[in-house]
Amino acid sequence: MIRHGCCAAAGLMLLAGTVRAAEPPPQDAPPAVDRRVLGALVLENVPEIPADVADTLFQYQQARGASFAGWLPAPQGLLITTRFGQTKQVHRVREPLGDRQQLTFFPEPISNIAPSPDPERSTFLFGKDDGGNELYQLYVQDVATGRQRRLTDGARNTAPLWSNLGDRFAYSTTARNGRDTDIRVYDMDSGESRPVLEREGLWYALDWSPDDSRLLVLRYASRSESYPHVLDLDSGLLLPFRPSNDSVSFGGGRFARDGSGIYYTSDEDTEFRQLRFHDFATGESKLLSGDIPWDVSSFALSRDGRYLAFVVNADGRSEMHVRAVRGWRKLPAPRLPMGVVSGLRFSEDGWRIGFTLNSPRSPGDVYSFRVAETQLTRWTQSEVGGLDTTQFVEPELIRYPAFDETEDGQRRTIPALVYRPEGEGPHPVLILMHGGPESQTKPTFNPVLQYWVRELGIAVIAPNVRGSTGYGKTYQQLDNGALRENSLRDVGSLLDWIGWQEEFDPRRVGIIGGSYGGYMVLASLIHFGDRLRAGIDVVGISNFVTFLENTKDYRRHLRRKEYGDERDPEMRALLQAISPTTNAHRIRRPLFIAQGANDPRVPQSEADQMVHTIRENPEAGEVWYFLARDEGHGFRKKSNRDLYNNAVALFLREHLLPEPQDGPVWGPPWPPPGVTPATPQPTSAPVVDEYGPIDVPPQSAGGMDAAPLEAPVEDAPIDVLDPLPQPEEP
Repeated sequence: MIRHGCCAAAGLMLLAGTVRAAEPPPQDAPPAVDRRVLGALVLENVPEIPADVADTLFQYQQARGASFAGWLPAPQGLLITTRFGQTKQVHRVREPLGDRQQLTFFPEPISNIAPSPDPERSTFLFGKDDGGNELYQLYVQDVATGRQRRLTDGARNTAPLWSNLGDRFAYSTTARNGRDTDIRVYDMDSGESRPVLEREGLWYALDWSPDDSRLLVLRYASRSESYPHVLDLDSGLLLPFRPSNDSVSFGGGRFARDGSGIYYTSDEDTEFRQLRFHDFATGESKLLSGDIPWDVSSFALSRDGRYLAFVVNADGRSEMHVRAVRGWRKLPAPRLPMGVVSGLRFSEDGWRIGFTLNSPRSPGDVYSFRVAETQLTRWTQSEVGGLDTTQFVEPELIRYPAFDETEDGQRRTIPALVYRPEGEGPHPVLILMHGGPESQTKPTFNPVLQYWVRELGIAVIAPNVRGSTGYGKTYQQLDNGALRENSLRDVGSLLDWIGWQEEFDPRRVGIIGGSYGGYMVLASLIHFGDRLRAGIDVVGISNFVTFLENTKDYRRHLRRKEYGDERDPEMRALLQAISPTTNAHRIRRPLFIAQGANDPRVPQSEADQMVHTIRENPEAGEVWYFLARDEGHGFRKKSNRDLYNNAVALFLREHLLPEPQDGPVWGPPWPPPGVTPATPQPTSAPVVDEYGPIDVPPQSAGGMDAAPLEAPVEDAPIDVLDPLPQPEEP
């Protein structure tokens, strides 16, 4: 492959919105900064938003979804979260497609919602932080009277879990030292909270035993390493469950209702997290989902223990399964469209299964179905701003060749979702990087992404590079420690693949990502700046050493497991060498950086130092800086998110859409003259990256087809560019 040219810098750096000095500054002086303060927002070099941008995007920004939060005692209906103002709040829905009755009214979004299982207590727990700082406090609210009571004070309090009787709940807290996450039990009658487990590390409760005398607890070390235990609440005895000499990833766990054992998910002796049952009497564990070669992402057990429902993450999309526990008999279950299921819960009577369904063509909604039936009952129908979402673009799942081989000598391939605009092209391309890195881009609803594809004509490609979850533990660990930059080489391989597709314009490729995905944006601009037009970094890591030193204490040991320990001199040198701030002088393309001032994960200092370092370089491209002083790890308030999305749209219009005067051309057309291409087009053209030539065998891209609907299904808005807090990110 031969590189014939590069984009002219003048064609890329459109200095909209900067302030002109009265006299030209010295040649080596940093450019002037146009700074505006709009309430809690601080904008630097972000121009005024033209009316045509705001007006076109406005309709897409009015979509809102609903998420299932749990069943209330019959016949009171269920709880959901949805947004009717600035933030998501708790609502009650009494019947399918009934009115939504708002129950909480806070300026901050609500989380950790847990309805009481006690039919005599029509209450629910919820958590709330302040300005995105993630120092959640727990509250209880009476559904009938609306009276609220704050139950915790200070520290970080999460994961409330009701006992079976509903007289107590367990929760996780950092109250002891601000670093370790212990478990406490709160008594609803006495109002007393007592510690039941105080150990080093991050601990949380998974389930109560049927008689409420024991807790199944988990010490979380990383996405690939966790340690379940059974805690006796009277004696304090803590016994390891399924101890192993190997690193094992455990997911959910539930006591059998007769107390005979525990249902759980783990990847012990397998590549994927699979469903198992551990028998207390024999000490043996039985594999229950061994016939399904994918992760079991979640499961729920009915209160009477007769039925178990579980969701499989099959190449990014959810599949529903239901079993009768006795005899492990397979029962009918609804076939779902392309999308993602979350919040799986049985009703108290054990006959209904509720969940949230999220698909690319509609904002999320709440559904249920009865055991052994396939007909879905729809509880909410969320608004989509008047848009016809049947015209929204569904992604195609493709796999492109990587630079290396698997253990069996086959060329490794990288999965990616491709959203294609109408028309023949060649289309500009925006690469969308997920956070984590232990995460996965899935086919979910994103109205802003649809705006890019449908209104701006941009093709969006979301790769799940090595280190992503969902493809087995070997794949997930391919970027750990010293292998960190191999995931960047997967971006280089994607740029190669883009260059061989006639429908895409390799001269107009941008990249966007949040959290760890923000680091990938910065690093890609450094490594592949001659092949990228612009980048958008949202709450991203700019220096691994300063990130590890400044992230909150309760997160630091978790992140060292993933990135390496900066206290080790050799590892510190490596982390410093690969950090974007070290190599920022190589970034010459326009860059948009967005940050929340209260971010406990990736502190504001990470964004500030990157902006400062780039601006000190007179040869650097333009930098737009968007700072929200009332947000944390992402933008959760609608007005902030709307202005951010407007600014991103303008940035793309100015820096990605214009046709360059010249730019990189990647080799001769594929296929050669006289050869009829396969459909889809093969990805087997010879590629060259900065690491040397690669001989790639023929490979065809696979498609992802939606299953037929049992009922009209829509789904909830998950803004993949708005990196909301997730347990394992960044």
